[in-house]
Amino acid sequence: MIPLVRHHLAPEQAGPALRALSEWTPEDVPAGGVHPGDIGWYLRFEDAVVYLWTVGGTPVAAGFLDGKALRVTTAPGADVEAIAADAEELLAPDERRTDGLPMPGFRRELEDPWVALTWTPRPVATPRAEFVDAGSAADRVLVQRSAFPGSTFTVERWHAMKRSPAGDLAVEALVRTPEGAPAAAVTGWFAGEGRCALLEPVGTHADHRGHGYGREAVLATCAALVERGASAVAVVTPKSLTPAVALYRSAGFTLVRENHDWVAA
Repeated sequence: MIPLVRHHLAPEQAGPALRALSEWTPEDVPAGGVHPGDIGWYLRFEDAVVYLWTVGGTPVAAGFLDGKALRVTTAPGADVEAIAADAEELLAPDERRTDGLPMPGFRRELEDPWVALTWTPRPVATPRAEFVDAGSAADRVLVQRSAFPGSTFTVERWHAMKRSPAGDLAVEALVRTPEGAPAAAVTGWFAGEGRCALLEPVGTHADHRGHGYGREAVLATCAALVERGASAVAVVTPKSLTPAVALYRSAGFTLVRENHDWVAA
């Protein structure tokens, strides 16, 4: 029997995991726990570690530790039980949670599920949106830190993300107020032509909510991803974040399903 091998990849080595995840990404909303964009956003951390499982050199699963949760996507037809047995070694005793990889003895957590929504291509008009580059990275970071008060995002981490093997997959839109203040920002991730893209993350500055800036940034990013060849665009958010769900529904996203983590029983 050919053994299962787990590789620990530094950010600059993450290309094989990204390519495998792109190959496993379907046309519609992804079913696994990890999209290439999840890895791309994670690679803003220079000490990030991406896990890639192979059998005979062929990738069969990829993922990373996202806080307390191990997030993994497996290849079609992969030996999920073998991957789970190996991956369990990565979980700390008090942090036994997975997304996308069922573990023996774990149960589905039914409280506060995540919801997956998808956007299908359609004409959109986003006259106020601009696309983020090095010159506007500081404003993109400003929006992120205001939208998510605990955020540790910095311009340096934006550059680390863009330098990573996932950098070319990123499409970022920024919308400003009429006075020029950064109001909303979205990072979208391309997974290949004919495959579903992902929005991660989406944020509106705390001082500028309720004016449609977030919706416009979402639509601009979706349109740009479709122009590159994405078949659809997905987003995943906690069901309890009703303002976020309402934003996506107003932008034309359709609720597809609920996702439940696996937790130790």
